[in-house]
Amino acid sequence: MREKVLLGAIEVVKRKGVKFTMDDVAHELGMSKKTIYIAFRDKKSLLMAMADYLFDRVKESENEILNNDSLSLEQKIRMILGVLPDGYREFNFNEAYALRNKYPEIYAIVQKRIESDWDTTISLFQEGVKAGIVREIDFRVFQITFEAAVERMLMSDELDKMGIEYADALDELVSIMVDGILNK
Repeated sequence: MREKVLLGAIEVVKRKGVKFTMDDVAHELGMSKKTIYIAFRDKKSLLMAMADYLFDRVKESENEILNNDSLSLEQKIRMILGVLPDGYREFNFNEAYALRNKYPEIYAIVQKRIESDWDTTISLFQEGVKAGIVREIDFRVFQITFEAAVERMLMSDELDKMGIEYADALDELVSIMVDGILNK
């Protein structure tokens, strides 16, 4: 039941953003709000579960990339930096900034998940250095820069104001961070 409600809420958020209501979720699932409140005590606990669920799907997608022997090391690096789980490219991440003021605890979870678990990515970078496809840089600076950019894209309304989808901005960020800005 809990997962059914969670998946239904994710579908609602894809369309409405974080301003959805529990009535919206009930309507999506064709069930009563009372049933939803059995699974989640309130909207905040549902949003927390959604954040964890999304980041868990990101980790699963990362593992799929890492274990895909048909991908080159360069492809793995690009894909791991821009990873979004299947079915989430159309997700409206542009409204995540609404979490900062209205749900600071959830914002903190999102921020922590963005900033954690870089070990796999750093090891890919180091493998790339050994293979001669990545130049030696201070990967801590890369990590801080990348995290800051992702956090700013998620936690401000700038992309929304510019009419840029988060997935497209993430693709561009990966391109800039991996390829640089100079024509070669």
